[in-house]
Amino acid sequence: MSTMIRPIQPSDNEPLATLIRQVFREFKIDKPGTVYTDPTTDSLYELFQQPGSAYFVAEENSTIIGGCGVYPTDGLPEGCAELVKFYLAAEARGKGIGHQLMQQSIAAARELGYSQLYLESFPELAKAVSMYEKAGFRPIPHALGNSGHYACNIWMLKDL
Repeated sequence: MSTMIRPIQPSDNEPLATLIRQVFREFKIDKPGTVYTDPTTDSLYELFQQPGSAYFVAEENSTIIGGCGVYPTDGLPEGCAELVKFYLAAEARGKGIGHQLMQQSIAAARELGYSQLYLESFPELAKAVSMYEKAGFRPIPHALGNSGHYACNIWMLKDL
């Protein structure tokens, strides 16, 4: 089985929204103030047409098994983008696919001219948080920018 990582396409919207909500239910974080209830979750292709953004999907046998991107979230410091919408299907974890997606997004952030990447997460996603730490993200004491995801309580920053 080969995994392909490619830029998002319009036809990815529905399978991606389904995957993201599935992950939120799996970790019992399907609550207000998260991507679960965010209306943009259903139209990610359109969201990532915003200048300064990029989104990549991982596909295996024509099935979307993950995604990750960078976005110029309102209110972030100059030169900083947010690592966003990073999700993997349960069966895709532990195979290095998430690492590839994240590295692709970090490379895109550099190409777009960013000097820092910010992210928000949850303690329930401990495996992801340890992957962020290995990739050079460090915890910070408070949220940056205006993502609207007030339920998140882990904030991290990486210099590019």
